[in-house]
Formats: sequence, structure tokens, C-alpha cells
Amino acid sequence: MLSIDLDIARHFILGKQGLWPGRRWRGIEGVEQAMRAMEFLQLDPLQIIARSQDIKLHSRVIGYTPGLWEDVTYQQRKFFDWGGWLAARPMDELPHWRVVMRRERDGGPDVDTRIHKMAHDHAEAIAEMRTILAERGVVNNRDFEMAARKRTQSYRGRKDSALALYYLWRTGDVMTHHRENFERVYALTETIAPADLIHESSDAEADRFLIKKDIGFSGLWRLNRTSDAWQRGIPFSQAKTIIQTLLADDEIVEVKVEGWKPVHYALSGDLALLDDLAAGRVPKAWTPLEKTTTDEVTFLAPLDHVSARGRAKIVFAFDYVWEVYKPEHQRKYGYYTLPILWGDRLVGRFDSKFDKTSRTFVILGLWLETAALGSDESFAAALAAGFARFMTFLGAESLDAAAIQEPLLRQQIIGV
Repeated sequence: MLSIDLDIARHFILGKQGLWPGRRWRGIEGVEQAMRAMEFLQLDPLQIIARSQDIKLHSRVIGYTPGLWEDVTYQQRKFFDWGGWLAARPMDELPHWRVVMRRERDGGPDVDTRIHKMAHDHAEAIAEMRTILAERGVVNNRDFEMAARKRTQSYRGRKDSALALYYLWRTGDVMTHHRENFERVYALTETIAPADLIHESSDAEADRFLIKKDIGFSGLWRLNRTSDAWQRGIPFSQAKTIIQTLLADDEIVEVKVEGWKPVHYALSGDLALLDDLAAGRVPKAWTPLEKTTTDEVTFLAPLDHVSARGRAKIVFAFDYVWEVYKPEHQRKYGYYTLPILWGDRLVGRFDSKFDKTSRTFVILGLWLETAALGSDESFAAALAAGFARFMTFLGAESLDAAAIQEPLLRQQIIGV
């Protein structure tokens, strides 16, 4: 078993996700490289200043602008979106995911049984949607008027056509052709995916892939039946056996992190990265193209895997909760607060809004973990540089920083 300290663990988790020690990808090619390195790009429809997936890629890719992930996904077809835990994933992984799609269709212990039930409850509408898709090529849920459809009370839609299309998408008969205002436009799978990928890998191959995929996503991973992991298709009913097989085959290794009680797992292919970090070296493949996160802070998206779902507390001793779904009177900070990464630490957070009419980026509040940072010249410069890049990403033309209480920080930020 490999033993490492928390600093190495933190560097490894950040570096695997492309967040440390600085941006190492650029432009549209960099978007594809980043999305592959991240393993999953979780998608969320909510847009306050920008959507979470766009903020994620902004924090990793130089010159990223909102929507570039859609170009590589729906234009170039390098990725496809899918799942109850909605994420874009590489198209060349499709044979493995088609195993999970088939399991959702047939039902079983490791999938959402509501999908299987949809086939029985809406069989006629499902057959109808297949026929319409074959005739029209692409179909949007809004193509079907509510008045002409059977009403439903499902969590996935209020009319049978919506559930039928969703069922076909979840079970692999259709895929997302593109999105309009984030809503899926569907087409038959054979019109989107390459023919040589429209098949299933074996169940054993898929199970090994799913476990290794999730380990790669986390960097350091432990077997924990969370809702998110379950919706990513992890075969929990057989996971312990699969893990033992992967250990015996030297495809994964056990890792003990100082201060963490559970044993974690890492991919054996990542041992060289851990060796570099243990020796105090930055892996060559992680060399930043421009500034480091010490020179310029990075803002993490609300759903970034390194900090979401309580992970910020474990990895950074930083208590972060996305308060967007909390009633206003229960929020401690703000509606859409983003963590601030400086170096390898989360040192604060800010809430903001973007006035698209005046093109003004408004900082609604800034909260630091340590008050001394408010008078730290190096941090002030790094924070100002981070906000300058963020404004370019948003397309903002002016900045309102009046809510920042620290004079030095406010002065530096206004100067951008």
C-alpha cells in the first residue's frame, strides 16, 4: 500500500483535474484535451453568470469562451452527453456506456428502475417517437403541444412524448443531436455515433471500465455508494469483487492518505505522477502554458469535482456548500458563490452577477478564509489577474467591486 501525505494528495487531485499548477491547455484543441483529462464534464442548465460546465473549462483552458464544449461535442462528435447524472463523455467510450444503457432498459440492482418502468407505462408513445424520429431526423420535446399529448406526473416531464424521448435517450436508441437553450434535440443513435461504436462491450469489460473511470475522475477514490456514483453506473452489487480483481491485475493500487481513515484507490498508470509529487517535482505533463495558480487565482465552478459535494472540506479544509437551492434567509454567503483557488489552497469565495444589458460584472460579496489575505500584496495581484481573465471570459466591459471590504483588494481589482 502506498502512503502519502495530504499535500501530495491535494496536488494530485488538483493536477489530475487540470487545475494545478496552472492552465496547461489552450483553444478548441485544449477543450477536447481538458474534457478527456477530466473524465466527465458534468452539465447543469442553471445560468447565473455562466453555466457551471463553462466555468469549469474556463478554469482549465486558456482562451475558453462559453459554449466551446458544445462545438467539440455536437459539431465534432468527440463527446456525447448522457445519464441521470448528466455529463459529456468521450464518444469512443460509447460501447461501455451502451452496457449501462441496456441495464437501464432491462432493470437491475445497479440502475434507476424508473427507466425500466417507463417502457411499460408509455410503450405506445415510445413506439410513436421512434417512428417520428425516423421520419423527421431530429425532434425536440417542444415539437409536441401539451394539448395533444397524454399528461404525466413524472420527474422527467409533464407529457408522454417527453418521457418517451427521455426513455429512448437513456436506453441508447437516440442521442443528443445538439442543444437549443440547453434543451436536448434528439436524433437516432445511428445518425450521430460512428457505426463501429454502436455495439456493447462485454459486461466484465464494462464493469472494469466503470470502476477505473470513476477512480480516474476522483484521482483518489474510495468505494462509497453516493447518489452521484450510482448514477454514473458504478456496479455496486459487484464492486468489491471487481476492485479485488483490478488490484490483483495491477491496474489499481491502494493508497493511504495521512489523516484520512478510509483506504483509497488510484490508477496504477498514475504512480509516476505520484512519484514526481512525492519527490517535490511538478510532473512534466502538468507544466502550465502561462501563469501558475500562485500568480493568478482560479475560480472553481459550483459543481467542480475537486470541491463539490463536501470534498472541499476533506481535501482543503474548506467548508463549501452551493447555496443556490437554499431559501435566501438560509444562505450564509450568496446564491452563486465560487471558491477561489490560490496556489494549491482554497482561500476564499465570492458571489457575483453579470448585468448583460450594461455588460457589468458585479461582485456582490467577497469572503476570505484568513483576514490577513486582505492586506497581502501577492494575493491582491493574483486576485486582480483572476478577475481580469474572468471578465474577458464573460464578455464584461466594466466591473463593480464596491462590495469588497478590503481596500487593497478593491483597489487592485478596480485597476483591471
